[in-house]
Amino acid sequence: MGSTESTKGSAEAREKAPGQLTGAVVIVALVSAVSGMLYGYDTGIISGALLQITKDFGIEEAWKQVIAASILLGAVIGALACSYLSDRRGRKGTLVMLAVVFAVGSIWCALAPNPVLLSVGRLVLGFAVGGATQTAPMYVAELAPPKYRGRLVLCFQIAIGVGIVIATIVGASESIPWRWSIGAAAVPAALMLVLLLRLPESPRWLVKRDQGDEARSVLERVRPSDYDVDGELDEMAELAHEEKTANTRGWSGLRAAWVRPALILGCGVAIFTQLSGIEMIIYYSPTILTDNGFSESVALEVSVALGVSYLVAQLVGLAIIDKVGRRRLTLIMIPGAAVSLFVLGWLFVSGHSGRESTPFIIACLVVFMLFNAGGLQLMGWLTGSETYPLAVRPAGTAVQSAALWGTNLLITLTLLTLISGIGVGPSMWLYGLFNVAAWVFVYFRMPDLTGRSLEEIESKLSAGKFTPADFARG
Repeated sequence: MGSTESTKGSAEAREKAPGQLTGAVVIVALVSAVSGMLYGYDTGIISGALLQITKDFGIEEAWKQVIAASILLGAVIGALACSYLSDRRGRKGTLVMLAVVFAVGSIWCALAPNPVLLSVGRLVLGFAVGGATQTAPMYVAELAPPKYRGRLVLCFQIAIGVGIVIATIVGASESIPWRWSIGAAAVPAALMLVLLLRLPESPRWLVKRDQGDEARSVLERVRPSDYDVDGELDEMAELAHEEKTANTRGWSGLRAAWVRPALILGCGVAIFTQLSGIEMIIYYSPTILTDNGFSESVALEVSVALGVSYLVAQLVGLAIIDKVGRRRLTLIMIPGAAVSLFVLGWLFVSGHSGRESTPFIIACLVVFMLFNAGGLQLMGWLTGSETYPLAVRPAGTAVQSAALWGTNLLITLTLLTLISGIGVGPSMWLYGLFNVAAWVFVYFRMPDLTGRSLEEIESKLSAGKFTPADFARG
């Protein structure tokens, strides 16, 4: 007991210590940001590029869906595979491989002579995207000082929004051929690779592999000279020991009854982040608008506005989430997204979708993006880092990532077909109903974890007290 209290006290002292960021940690955060930007850019660039690709290859809705969705199938594979690879090869080794895959996939897509090879190339890119979401935040979290960990990990999420904005601006230019716009992603991928080659492996991974001396060397390199390296190293060793000796651990641990509420919450939130309609808007808004009489230039300008709205909403949401609370913020924001989709659907169903209604249609899209990106979307990544017990966290986050990407894949493969079958308006109403379902799920299943330590969350989970009422503050 005394050892545990000593370790806890040492951790609290390091948390409060002023300290400073070393150059190595800043570069680690930059690598994470580049990988997040690549994620946002590679998934978002297809929105504008699809208009050009359709003309070049003469394809119909089915091929458009396959090209847009192939990156998501790769992401499912990458998220699951890199959970294993990052544990076996290390965080840095996995990210080096992913940087190469990012570059190869971008060049492959840029040179693809037909829709088949373009789809395969985007499948390769998707592997890197899914792997990055699994590995980059973990690498930063394990190298960053405790005091700065949260802010540095969030660099990844903010960079996703930056990547989406850049992709929409490039797409809206119309003067850049789609091959150049997709292939350009190879440049930041090469930068990511160069930066990684100068960085160390995760000290926590080294401790788990019984390489304590190497872990100490890494910590001395990435911490200020007056930092308590021994205390942090002891804490890592203790956590690694707990993880190895836990009765519930790894993939098999996800089947334990007491872990199930965390898995349901994590995967449920992940699925609803996609069913809420965010990717439908990001991927297909130019296509939907041009198919309904809008000019390409207007459609692409709208996509830029949506990308900027996404980034602004994420920044504001991240700034206030700890003050408002995760659960409360989500419950407040979901209704705004649902109402905007219901109104948008009514505009199309009632025939008010012509040029005179353009401001209202754009307003609905922007309002949806602000309420969705600033609320529910933040939860998709936060729940994975906070909800699962330590010994099953890698497996839990991998399953959650796969659930998120798998739902995204299903939506992207079916949306244009759905719109062709029932129309734009009813499709918007359907996604509005998904938002209503998301609100109900959050209300009944999502406790407010704001300000709770990971140990407290795990303790309540193991005691079977994981409902919103169990986390209500008196």
